[in-house]
Amino acid sequence: MEKRTRKELMRQYNERKTVGGVYAIRNTRDGRVFLDASADIRASVNRFNFSQKAGICQAAKLKKDWDELGAGAFAFEVLEEYAKDESASGPGFLDDLDELKALWREKLSGEGTAFY
Repeated sequence: MEKRTRKELMRQYNERKTVGGVYAIRNTRDGRVFLDASADIRASVNRFNFSQKAGICQAAKLKKDWDELGAGAFAFEVLEEYAKDESASGPGFLDDLDELKALWREKLSGEGTAFY
């Protein structure tokens, strides 16, 4: 790879917008949900897709059902994306994601959702 091209790619990578969010991995058989937040929601989607194809479980809380029902019994849902503000610190961004996750847990609980 040319030196310029590599530098340009590195610059673009470092300037990309960080998008986190809250997601659910839903057991499609019984409706239970594993709820989590991620500082990089796209990476979480990719990790889940890889886990499904490889037949390996990414979340310890799901492992028993994952092994019993199979990877196809689970669906990934991005509930809300949250872009990192340029002025936000890393820990502040993670705190915001934790608060957003708590709000989603409250909302889903109100709808009668059962959690892992």
